[in-house]
Amino acid sequence: MNKKRCSNRNPWHKQSRWLAILALVAAAMLGWPLPSYSAVPDWLREAARAPLPKYPDDVNAVVLLEDQVTTVNSSGEIKTLYRTAIKILRTDGRKRGTVRVYSDDETRLTYLKAWSLAANGQEYEVKEKDAVETTFASEWALYSDMRIKLLTIPDSEPGSVIGYEYEQRRRPYIFQDVWSFQDDIPVRKSRFDLVLPAGWEFDTFWLNHAAEKPQSVGDNHWAWEVSDLPAVEDEPAMPDWRAVAGRMAVTYFGRGNGAKGSSQATWAGIARWYANLSQGRRDLSPEIQQKVAELTSTAKTKFEQIQALASFVQREIRYVAIEIGVGGYQPHPAREIFADRYGDCKDKATLLSAMLHSIGIDSHYVLINANRGVVEPSLPSALVFNHVILAIQLPADVPTSNLYARRNDPRLGTLLFFDPTDSMTKLGYLPASLQANYGLLVTGEGGELVELPLLPPALNRLFRVAKLRVTPSGDLAGSVEEIRWGAPETARRAQLLGAPEAERQKKLEDFLGGFLGSLVLQSSKVENLNSFDQSLVVSYTFLAKNYAKRAGNLLLIRPRVLGEKAMDLNQEKGKERKYPVEFDSTSLETDMFDIAIPSGYQVDELPAPLDIKSPFGQYTTKIGFQDNVLKYQRTLQISNVAVPPDRVNDLKKFFSEIDADERSSAVLKEVTTGAPAAPPAASKP
Repeated sequence: MNKKRCSNRNPWHKQSRWLAILALVAAAMLGWPLPSYSAVPDWLREAARAPLPKYPDDVNAVVLLEDQVTTVNSSGEIKTLYRTAIKILRTDGRKRGTVRVYSDDETRLTYLKAWSLAANGQEYEVKEKDAVETTFASEWALYSDMRIKLLTIPDSEPGSVIGYEYEQRRRPYIFQDVWSFQDDIPVRKSRFDLVLPAGWEFDTFWLNHAAEKPQSVGDNHWAWEVSDLPAVEDEPAMPDWRAVAGRMAVTYFGRGNGAKGSSQATWAGIARWYANLSQGRRDLSPEIQQKVAELTSTAKTKFEQIQALASFVQREIRYVAIEIGVGGYQPHPAREIFADRYGDCKDKATLLSAMLHSIGIDSHYVLINANRGVVEPSLPSALVFNHVILAIQLPADVPTSNLYARRNDPRLGTLLFFDPTDSMTKLGYLPASLQANYGLLVTGEGGELVELPLLPPALNRLFRVAKLRVTPSGDLAGSVEEIRWGAPETARRAQLLGAPEAERQKKLEDFLGGFLGSLVLQSSKVENLNSFDQSLVVSYTFLAKNYAKRAGNLLLIRPRVLGEKAMDLNQEKGKERKYPVEFDSTSLETDMFDIAIPSGYQVDELPAPLDIKSPFGQYTTKIGFQDNVLKYQRTLQISNVAVPPDRVNDLKKFFSEIDADERSSAVLKEVTTGAPAAPPAASKP
């Protein structure tokens, strides 16, 4: 990339002049672009001059200024100017020197510039023509009109101040801006300006920050400003960063986009907007009706009919997205989705809804975010949604005892939430990330934000049984069977299906190698891998050399052979936890290990049993010795998915006790010929 240097320093000395002349001649001969001497803007110079407090050693950069100016004209076109200034403090901060700007057919990039005030006094400018443009690519998007421009800022080195500025124009379907003023590095000052036409109004909604009143800057011009914001630091098992970072949503409305009561400033207004946008998209075609008749011809009950249709859309309609303009929000017509046999999440929900309607079952769109915690009830915004599922209105005669993803609605009756996109989660269940998550239920009259159910631990089960033996030399060998259903099943199934068959054994070896040294995986078998309605069963045999450790006439065996229940929540020394701990799902895991010990040994000491109870879970262990076999059993239950920050120390203590148990050993003692066998003693781990 061409570096364009601009300077207001004193005239160069003679050597610098000659070097510059030679560079200009070379550039002219080779056809390179010549340097530009555009001035660094005043706003960037002013931000660079501002004094900084002392930051901890792990802070690699700081945002000096973020400025966002949104101007709406009377026709509804929106112009937004973005300005950012960053000081790079350490080497890891150099990644801030690449600017990424997104655009599409509805959001046009009108200009892009960037500058660098290098630590050595040099100044550089790069423009939009220096950027590299690429289209948005993914394995699931057949076509998207989204484009990305990457602009690299020269001399983005420690001590430098870099800045960039760009403007976008758009005519949106959603009259709302989200001002995200917190980052993963500290922010000195962030400002948001809103300029509206005469007669327009706005509502603001704040999340993870106290509401600030705007300043009136001029006619229909308001500004908000926040300063000295801490970084959103990465913490173990924290929620999605959008659930903890400070932001403000501002929704504006006027003559051009409806009155306040019908605007997108309320969840009901957003639901009405989506109901209108999707109107007519679920209309049936003769071909769809014929397919429904074929799929349900052998069904004996109404629920079996629903199952047949749900399975067809899950498995036979490929997930492929075509997103152009409003197509990012509006589903395609059901007849097109059925004919093409592909669509994205909102398309799959649309087709299934149409097919269900043909058998007399009503269903409703549910807009949701695939990451729990991003949708916050106090911040109405259509921009937070990235996924669509269905709420199926169950007839009164459908048994619901095995349908766990349901909610009783006072107006609509029993609603069964179902994700047609997730081919591994069967009807009656929900993907883990959608549980205890908020979704917008869209009905003909509008809709409401509802909380989806959290499935109980017993539905997310791992049951591991092992028959093992220790040889006199200390090797460990035997067989293991793992049965999974619910969230543990989905996670392992996705891992195995995502790998070529030849690599699946390697993944199992990697898992076992985390607990067993000198491992030889002798055989393995996976059952029901492609049978999504059945539990996943993985069985294998192995040999682990020198598993038991000798100490004189003692042999030490760790009864917890496989699996790790303890979670490491430790942070850097001296830092306090800021955010909740979030589990993927509730769960119930059980290990039952029988370990035959070699002849000539007796048990000298066993770990003490544990029974640890807490508001977020329970851990129990039992160990005994019978017929020359160590019998070890343990169970971990996680009862909720979120632990607030003020209870994290309790959770750390809970896991530290589990960790101690996982490290504990049974002690075997070599029996002297003719000596009577002593009963095993129990000791704390």
